Order: sequence, then structure tokens, then C-alpha cells
Amino acid sequence: MMNTSYTSDLFASNISKECDILMGALYSVFFLLSLKGNCILLLVAYHRRSSLKPAEYFIINLSISDLGMTFTLFPFAIPSSFCHRWLFGEVACQIYAMCGVLFGLCSLTNLTALSLVCCLKVCFPNQGSKFSSSHARLLVVAVWCYSMVFAVGPLAQWGHYSAEPYGTACCIDWHAPNHELLALSYIVCLFVFCYALPCTFIVLSYTFILLTVRGSRQAVQQHVSPKNKTSNAHALIVKLSVAVCLGFVVAWTPYAVVSMWAALTDATQVPPTAFALAAIFAKSSTIYNPVVHLLCKPNFRESLYRDMSAFLRRIYRGSPQSEPKESDCGNLGSHSQSNNNMGSSTRFTQRQHYDYGMCRHCTDNVSQCNTPPTTERTVWSGSTCREGTV
Repeated sequence: MMNTSYTSDLFASNISKECDILMGALYSVFFLLSLKGNCILLLVAYHRRSSLKPAEYFIINLSISDLGMTFTLFPFAIPSSFCHRWLFGEVACQIYAMCGVLFGLCSLTNLTALSLVCCLKVCFPNQGSKFSSSHARLLVVAVWCYSMVFAVGPLAQWGHYSAEPYGTACCIDWHAPNHELLALSYIVCLFVFCYALPCTFIVLSYTFILLTVRGSRQAVQQHVSPKNKTSNAHALIVKLSVAVCLGFVVAWTPYAVVSMWAALTDATQVPPTAFALAAIFAKSSTIYNPVVHLLCKPNFRESLYRDMSAFLRRIYRGSPQSEPKESDCGNLGSHSQSNNNMGSSTRFTQRQHYDYGMCRHCTDNVSQCNTPPTTERTVWSGSTCREGTV
């Protein structure tokens, strides 16, 4: 059991206070961007859940793992960075480290599965056409199980979790391999099976895709069912997947390099600042997926615009100013037309009613009430409609 002084020294920051404040500020920005971006992406995916393609299940799973990392890491790392030490004790340190490994490995393994699926659909269209949403869901479950094995390993004494060398966060104990063979075997297996092999599969998959597309553009048109004519959509998924995978690998490569440097040499010789910078790059990976897909994927972007427009129209209809008055009935047509010019999906239908000798607002002396022909205009907004007389 660790004594109090050793624990206090272990969780004290080993970098300057200015660097810790900078890390805390960057983590705060990452937290807000990741929370907003991934929540919006999941909301858009939920609204178009009936039309999701198999490859898009991995995009959704990546957002889930990014949100898991956002909720389990940043709330602990931000206050610890600003306070210049780890604030939450040994048990929270173990949980924090396990969640970081779990969600980080899940994201990388998920991107590996996505690259293999894209390669299957482009390079082997006959087999790729048989890959369904059920297969995608089973593969997503396999991704979580694979990641869980390595995340739970240190809790079962295969490796160890401890404070990071810079002191304000927790991860794998990189000093343990210097004096424990079992811990060294865990680090080597983690590097080979959870970084080197996945990155190799990602690079090879997209290399085969690019060679196939370059050699024959017909392969891109044949990798999906011709009935749906969605070859362009799948080609776009491939391009966006390359962008997300490239960003993720670039984000995690510095941490993998520094970790192996510490595990295979004397960990005390690795500067704590190197671990701190590598951790900043690694945690920035949570914001790449929603930014790429919400900004660059047309069907996600259009669905987001449609949802936002519907939300704003609902707010407008619910506001007191949106209630029509009797004096405004004559302006209903022009008001509706201006809404149409603003880009909303509003449809108008007009019906002419000629009521000679009668007026709906006159109860007596009908002969003296000369009413011009009235026009009823029906305004459709989404699934609702309202009528007004001009």
C-alpha cells in the first residue's frame, strides 16, 4: 500500500504551472467542441436512422466513444490541470486510466473496422454488397469487446495503471516495464495489437481503395447496389473516412512514440513535457469526427439544416408575436410569401371563392355589403397547415 507522502508526490505536477494552465484551457476548448459536435452528429444520425448505410454505423460508434472519452476524462483533467496536481485520489485515477484506454482503443479499432468495410465495398464489390446493417452492428460489438480486453488487463495485474509522468492525469504505468516482465509484455502487446496492426490495416485498406479507383473508375460504381445509385455517396464516405483516420492516427502517434520510448528505455529519462504534449494531441482526436462529417458530408449537413430550420420555425410559431391578428389577415399572403423567400419548405395553394351578395362579417343589411371576391391561402409548414383569407 502506498504511503501518503509517496501518493502526494506521485500526483504532484512535474511541469510548470503555466503549462498546466495552458493544458487546462486547451482541454476546456476540446471538451466544449467535442460535446457540441458529437451530440449534434448523434442527433442528426438519429433523425435519419432509417436511411443509415452500414459504414455509417461506425461513424456513429466513433462519436459514442468520443463522447465517452469526453465525459470521463475532461471533467477530471481540467480542474487537475488548473490546480497543478491530480485532485481525485487513487481509485479515481484507476477508473480514469481504464476509461482513457477503453475509449481510445475503441476509437482506433472502430476506424480500422471502417477502413476494412470501405475496402471490402470498393475493392470487392460482389462481397461488399452482401455486407448489411446487421453485420455492421455485430462488428461494432466486436470492436468494444476487443478494446475491453486490453482496458481491463491492468486491473487484472497484467500491467498497471498509475499517474502520468507529468502528474495531472492517469494512464498506464510506463515505469513498470523497467522492472516487471509482465508489465513489459502488456506494453508490447498493446503497441502491436492496438496501434501497429490497426494502423497497418488502415494504411493498406485505403491504399488498395485508391489503387482500385485509380485503375478503374467503374469499380467505384459497382461496389453498391445499382438500384439505389449511391456510388457517389459511398465514394464520399471513403474520402471522409480517410480524413478521419488520418487525423486520428496523427493525433495518437506522438503518444504511442513517447510511450514506447518510456517503456523500452529508462522512463525517468523521458521529459514530462513530452508526455504532456502527446496527451494534448491524443485528446484532440475527439473533435475530428463530427467536424469532418457535419461540414463535409452532404446528407448529414442537409439533415442538420433541415432539423435546425424546423426547430426555428417551431420556436417562431410558439412565440406571442407569431399569433395572427384580425387586422393582419389581409397581410397573410405577403407574410407567407416572405417566409417562402427565406428558404423554408413552405407550400402555398390558393382557392378562389366568389360570394356575391353575401358577407361573412355582416349579419344584416346584406344588400349594402359589397364584398370583393376572397382568396383563401393554405400555408403548409412541414406536416401542419393553416388557412387565411385575403
